[in-house]
Amino acid sequence: MTQELIIAIGKESIRTAIIISAPMLAFGLVVGLLVSIFQAVTQIQEMTLAFIPKILAVILALVIFFPWMLRLMLDFTSGIITNIPVYIGK
Repeated sequence: MTQELIIAIGKESIRTAIIISAPMLAFGLVVGLLVSIFQAVTQIQEMTLAFIPKILAVILALVIFFPWMLRLMLDFTSGIITNIPVYIGK
């Protein structure tokens, strides 16, 4: 295996991880902003008010996007496994 191949595999794995986690992070960010605005308007500074909705939003995003995330993970994994002879040959 050459250095370029290892770097390419690492780059693809990091890209896949970022793409897979993006929907959950985006849902958490949006809900966090909405809760923060609500807290600023009402001056309620309860920590659980900020924490619980974010957890629920991330779980909701996981339920909604799980088939798509699973397809991305399977495509990446099958690509790695399929190309093992190519990796060994270089």
